[in-house]
Amino acid sequence: MDRLDLTAEELLTTTRAVRHRLDFDRPVDPAVLRRCVELALQAPSGRNSQGWSFVVVTDPERRAELARLWRRGLGQGDHPMSADDRRRAYAKPGSMEKVWSGLRYLGDNLHRAPALVVPCIEGRTDGLGADRQAGKWGSLLPAVWSFLLAARLHGLGTVWTTGNMAVEREVAALLGIPYESVMQGALIPVAHTIGTEFRPARRVPVDEVLHWDRW
Repeated sequence: MDRLDLTAEELLTTTRAVRHRLDFDRPVDPAVLRRCVELALQAPSGRNSQGWSFVVVTDPERRAELARLWRRGLGQGDHPMSADDRRRAYAKPGSMEKVWSGLRYLGDNLHRAPALVVPCIEGRTDGLGADRQAGKWGSLLPAVWSFLLAARLHGLGTVWTTGNMAVEREVAALLGIPYESVMQGALIPVAHTIGTEFRPARRVPVDEVLHWDRW
């Protein structure tokens, strides 16, 4: 099982949200996906509850239906965007231009990703206070981030998306997820990357976000 030669710091600073550089034509070994989930299970969880689950979708017909629901959840309709719509989306000005471009690209190609992963957590946060919500998400997010890091280590690209959340009931019905007792957290396309070199992203200076002792 191949792995990239990355230091811990390189892994942490070059695990990017990959959209345009996902290789939709290269299959992903199921054993690699399984290993990424195994590594994710080492993450901490609230009260050591380990209430997470990972639904890995590789069946082409089910991926296509899941992608259709995802597009509808984002208000893109049931079909990929037209060429005119893509041009309008790509022309959106400002710092979000690249993100919007990647989102439209995913809308056109999500069904082609070799694997779509839906991380879930036992219990729902509907109507709960901030303390309960924080505990629930705090039990899922570390495991999902570990999955994304493990994928990067094995030469795979990922991106956290939430288009499924607006149509969560329909996605639950499609994948057999018990909606009343299990909450979805994201939909993550997984594919080999086109090239494996990624650089740290441009971020705000640390002193703009770091607060000592008080805000």
